[in-house]
Amino acid sequence: TADGLHALRQLGADLGGILAKNKLRHVTLDAQPGALTVAEGLALNAYRFTKLFGIKAKDQWSLDQLDVVGTDRAGFAQWQALTEGVSEARDLINTPVLQLGSLELAARAEELALEHGFKCTVLHKAQIEALKMGGLLGVNKGSVDPPVFIVLEYRGEGATQEHPTVLVGKGVVYDTGGISLKPSNFMEDMKCDMSGAAAVIGTFCAVAAAKLPVNVVGLIPATDNRLNGNALVPGDVITISNGVTVEVLNTDAEGRLILADALHYAKKYQPKLVIDLATLTGAASRAIGPYATVAMGTADRATWDALQASAGMTHERLVEFPFWDDYKDLIKSEIADIKNIGGAEAGMITAGKFLEYFIDYPYVHLDIAGPAFLDRAITYYGKGGTGVGVRLLTHFLTAQSRA
Repeated sequence: TADGLHALRQLGADLGGILAKNKLRHVTLDAQPGALTVAEGLALNAYRFTKLFGIKAKDQWSLDQLDVVGTDRAGFAQWQALTEGVSEARDLINTPVLQLGSLELAARAEELALEHGFKCTVLHKAQIEALKMGGLLGVNKGSVDPPVFIVLEYRGEGATQEHPTVLVGKGVVYDTGGISLKPSNFMEDMKCDMSGAAAVIGTFCAVAAAKLPVNVVGLIPATDNRLNGNALVPGDVITISNGVTVEVLNTDAEGRLILADALHYAKKYQPKLVIDLATLTGAASRAIGPYATVAMGTADRATWDALQASAGMTHERLVEFPFWDDYKDLIKSEIADIKNIGGAEAGMITAGKFLEYFIDYPYVHLDIAGPAFLDRAITYYGKGGTGVGVRLLTHFLTAQSRA
């Protein structure tokens, strides 16, 4: 059961705490039923982001070897693919923008594609301009670094799905808020504003390494959101690539602007389903805290049931919010087609309804603002980036490949 799996992972996490406390770097588990699930919790708990330590590097604990004796090789390979995909996502999230700007994110995606066997194409500024991606270009106006649009593609051997599932990840590598500047205490962790992008990349690593028979595309619009003399200002109007005009009343509601271009771009694939992941709204984390992801969209009930089943089995829980058209009234603009904020009410839903203007396919919107980056240890995760979405989507795609 879902609760049983969660308990086994928590047992592994508790074991990880004991190992760290006693500076033990090697553990062997006997392949009893559930051993790989215990190992999953242990690996998630044992993750440490240590690559930026200098003189203190030698003092950092790490779990150097985890063996599960007697397990079947296929099961172990899938476990390894998943845990490494999550760790890669967490490394990306935890890396500061000085080391991981938009260009470095694209370069890392290319490296991982070569390593794991999926395709990565990076569109640069001239190509983005040719596609008239006004949302991505608009947010990027305040930056000295160029935007990129990263396209990932994987079709595993034996994949029968003609139309791909498309995963879209918000890639704001640092978010100051732009001219609508964040308070400093809300800015400290904003390297995590590309957690959606990291989840998509981590999922591709896991799916490709496990050689799943799935047809999947990943789209990542990437830029930082900073301010200079050329930055967007509140009241500006921009045009998204599908022709929709947007009155930008708050430059800190930038994630939806870059996602809009990506969601429109997704139409070219005639997708079976599109799922986006984004640290999109403070309203989402205020509503349900760090314990679950806010979810909404236009997908059919069967898709939602499958996603919720995966959410339960991975303990990456989803809380479905309404997606009624009434909420569109809150983002009406007097001078453009829509505006990018909807006031104090239902902020996570108005963000989702904003994105609906750019889709014409079955769609799920996941606002991961709550669980993406933790200020304290929760369940199997320590402080910092969690890689939320990788385990959920890998489980979902695996189940879909067997359906």
